[in-house]
Amino acid sequence: MVELKYGTGKIRIAIPAKAKVSILEPLRAPVLDSVKDALAEALHAPLGCPAIEAIIQQRRPRSVAIAVPDETRPAPLREVLPPLLDRLESKLARPVSETVTLFIGGGLHPPADGTAIKRILPADIARGCRIVAHDARTAAMRDYGPTSRGTPVRINAAFAEADLKMVIGQVDPHQFVGFTGGSKGVVIGCAAPDTIEKNHSLMSQPNAQVGRLAGNPVREDLTEAGEMAGIDLAVNFVLDADKRVVHLTAGIPSRALASCAEVCARVYGVAIAEKFDIVVASCGGYPKDICLYQAQKGLNLASQALKPGGRILLLAASPQGVGDDIYFDYVSQFTSPEEVIRDFKSSGFRMGAHKAYLFGRTLVNFDVAVFSDLDPGILRKCHLRAADPATVIDEWVSAFEGTPELAVIPNANTTYFYQKEG
Repeated sequence: MVELKYGTGKIRIAIPAKAKVSILEPLRAPVLDSVKDALAEALHAPLGCPAIEAIIQQRRPRSVAIAVPDETRPAPLREVLPPLLDRLESKLARPVSETVTLFIGGGLHPPADGTAIKRILPADIARGCRIVAHDARTAAMRDYGPTSRGTPVRINAAFAEADLKMVIGQVDPHQFVGFTGGSKGVVIGCAAPDTIEKNHSLMSQPNAQVGRLAGNPVREDLTEAGEMAGIDLAVNFVLDADKRVVHLTAGIPSRALASCAEVCARVYGVAIAEKFDIVVASCGGYPKDICLYQAQKGLNLASQALKPGGRILLLAASPQGVGDDIYFDYVSQFTSPEEVIRDFKSSGFRMGAHKAYLFGRTLVNFDVAVFSDLDPGILRKCHLRAADPATVIDEWVSAFEGTPELAVIPNANTTYFYQKEG
């Protein structure tokens, strides 16, 4: 019997005795004793730039922009934001309520509504600061020109106009960016659709892989764009599987990212000697399985532990449904993932449609079943099969000749795998 996160709760699944079971989970890293103290230390000696007090003394900024994640990314804002605002207010000429604007950077996700804003930035931590939920499709943008890879750098104009620009974000493994964090919370979170689309179109290039920074074209493009946009300071952190902070640092985005990515790789990179016949994967619960669109990341990473033709059960509650209308409208046009892949390759990269392509790459190589709160008919339109966990696992194990190697992955959206040496 295994217990796995599902939405905001857990479910228990019986694994037949015939299977040889391995649990592939992140390293248990020491949790920080005090996030507040770690933040103070990081801001006192940030990586690659002067302390924030020195920056304020030199520039005397009249406006400050701070980008924070939306609900699809966990962030300890209650622990990080108040002491950061206190530190700013001690040096700024005016109160933070008159100086600081907080941007909820959701990229192409629907902008946070009033209810979501209160969950992300409740009044007691926002301190009266103006809050902007970034809307990629309607917000005015500032154009910084193209990166060396041709990505047009167009950032929310209200963010861009600030005298001091900061970003707060988690560093997590990402299926083609390598790791989240660094400048991503602005360059994707607060960007125009064409910026996001061009950057993400690099996902099929060599080295656009989970766990890779150096030589990763998507990540290097993001870093360059962040430098062009003039992001002054990033506060980045690594969370464990229970969303507790195990590492925190501050500095210029590329340096803060590198520090956190080193820790993140140790925590979430798992060495395996051989791949498995069957995988049972939980995205890791809310918010990792907030919608099907986000759950795809767990399917992709978990499939990398699976033998060709193997079978995978994905647990993804998806309380917010499919999560992206463009993806759903696109994938619904086709009768098979093979058709999706052919069309996507022939018609060119499109955001939303790219998620159908990413799903398709897994679906054509593996037998996939999904346990979700979504209607089975909706899953069928996405070329996914709804299944009861106990029933489908029993069927797979019973039908296997010999003893199947079965892996349980409790945090599939963040755990990635590499070949064990020797």
